[in-house]
Amino acid sequence: MERKVGIIGAGISGLLACKYTLSKGYTPVVFESRSSIGGVWTKTLETTKLQTPKPIFQFSDFPWPSSVVEDFPSHSQVLDYLQSYVHHFGLLRHIKFNSKVLSIAYEGPPEEEMQAWELWGGAGEPFGSKGKWNLTVNDTHNLSTEVIHSMEYAAMDFERAAEFIKGKRTTVVGFQKHALDIAMECSTANGGEHPCRVLYKTEHWTVTDYQPWGVPLAYLYLNRFSELLIHKPGEGFLLSLLATILSPVRWGFSKFVESYIKRKLSLEKFGMVPKHSFLNEISSCLISTLPEGFYDRVEEGSILLKKAPKFGFCKEGIVVDGESTPLETDLVILATGFKGDEKLKDIFVSPTFRDYIIGSPTASLPLYRECIHPRIPQLAVIGFSESVSNLYTSEMRCRWVAELLDGKFKLPSIKEMEKDAERWDKYMKQYSGEYYRRSCIGSVHIWYNDQLCKDMGWNPKRKKGFIPELFQPYGPMDYCPS
Repeated sequence: MERKVGIIGAGISGLLACKYTLSKGYTPVVFESRSSIGGVWTKTLETTKLQTPKPIFQFSDFPWPSSVVEDFPSHSQVLDYLQSYVHHFGLLRHIKFNSKVLSIAYEGPPEEEMQAWELWGGAGEPFGSKGKWNLTVNDTHNLSTEVIHSMEYAAMDFERAAEFIKGKRTTVVGFQKHALDIAMECSTANGGEHPCRVLYKTEHWTVTDYQPWGVPLAYLYLNRFSELLIHKPGEGFLLSLLATILSPVRWGFSKFVESYIKRKLSLEKFGMVPKHSFLNEISSCLISTLPEGFYDRVEEGSILLKKAPKFGFCKEGIVVDGESTPLETDLVILATGFKGDEKLKDIFVSPTFRDYIIGSPTASLPLYRECIHPRIPQLAVIGFSESVSNLYTSEMRCRWVAELLDGKFKLPSIKEMEKDAERWDKYMKQYSGEYYRRSCIGSVHIWYNDQLCKDMGWNPKRKKGFIPELFQPYGPMDYCPS
């Protein structure tokens, strides 16, 4: 019997889900609201580049072509890479373009029966005999997509975007990668005549390269030794004791990187030294690559930095809380991101499932292995939880889901999965602080992959020899299909 797997979105996670479910003999159907693959990479700024080093942003079975020599490829190179992946594995015929999923509804047993289940889906199987998902899909071929915040600017073609900001007093709200790129484009267009003002809530650690004081950052945060310094979800007594004993080393690594960034970017001069540690930054997946020459623009006056935890709009532009004089502005570009949890919640028809997926507002999303909700059957969420390299993370999750579909392992009971999710929530709050809802696994990526490997029956140790296993950085190519 043909078993279909519905996949929402043809971004990186959707393409990976399509490839790995197809490899197990299932029939994937990918619903993409736009007319092309690539997700966020289809609507970017002209200056956008990959902010993750190329070696950890690649498919394990499809490396970057030798023609791409840059460490941080451009947006067009990333799109070409994704399109090559699609054509190489024959995924295009499984994608329905201009098909926006408006809602999903589970057709199955009554809620009272489902609430009494002890196993996921009732029997612990990915394909339950008692129910199925119905998707409501809209043909968007003749619709204009409503885009909010900075995405409206990114949706413009390059020529129109340049014309749009030309000669305008522009304020960009936010201090993540998109905000910084937009500010650079505005300052290029208008110079000191109409400086681009950047309003930010909190200072953040940004990097210009991944070699602090000549040491590759991967040797400080992307190997097993670095994770011995962190208290991990589900660790035993000895690992917990070791993380406590090694806490001075953890502090030292963070200060080592911070000192380099402060020195190279002259952060004290600009009043931009963050109050939190670099470890907190990377554990929250908030680390951004700073555009080249950003602080040079600040020094020359074509970019103005303004801390504004709260602000409002007025006739003249923007009013910052505590100040009486408005900031005169012709254009405001909100580069503050969007609430992914709300977007995920709104796709469900069932109020019960909406409550389940969103969980408690004081906890991270309750997903087992960061992709399965214990009480929502026959559904996996791939791209919500973040890491330093989301392609790397999504591929591992898709391989795990594909093995689950193939019957290589079974999920534990609902209660056991919920307890595991609680352990991860505790970790998120300890290391990500106020950003725990982002569900970032940035500083325990290997530990997380170990759990997936053990579930799938793989050897989690991927290096040859004790020293390489402990100190060499881990990346996608360590998990190449054998």
